[in-house]
Amino acid sequence: MHRYILIIVRITLICLLLALCACSSETPPAKSSGAAPPPGVSVATNKHPLAKYIELVGFRMAESGAGKLKITFGVVNHSDADVGDLGLKIILTTSAAKPDEPPIAEFDVKVPDLGPKENKDVSAVVPTKLRIYELPDWQFLRAKFEITSPAPGQ
Repeated sequence: MHRYILIIVRITLICLLLALCACSSETPPAKSSGAAPPPGVSVATNKHPLAKYIELVGFRMAESGAGKLKITFGVVNHSDADVGDLGLKIILTTSAAKPDEPPIAEFDVKVPDLGPKENKDVSAVVPTKLRIYELPDWQFLRAKFEITSPAPGQ
């Protein structure tokens, strides 16, 4: 009889510990200090009317020969309208870049016709002095872009 009581007490203690672990609350997430935007953030640098609908995402980099960097990324149209062909000037930096540091890459691309709520992959080959192992990981990349065409109002 004494043996059964010990087994019941042990089972009860295990269940109580499991219940306490399951009910413990997680620590609340830290408040954003505004220091660094989240990964993949792209920011329009001009006041083009289409800028609020365009997002650049998923930057990937690979070497494309000596001194050349192939940059592939997605362009998203968040509007309910056809955007048409876009010309973009993109400046790619890192999340830790200081204002006086040169960008990782600066290049122009043409984005073919983007339909409503559509996204397309775009690639560009740009010159670089960096080797692929010297480039930052994707989560540290930041893109600033300017819509160069179509002209506002067209």
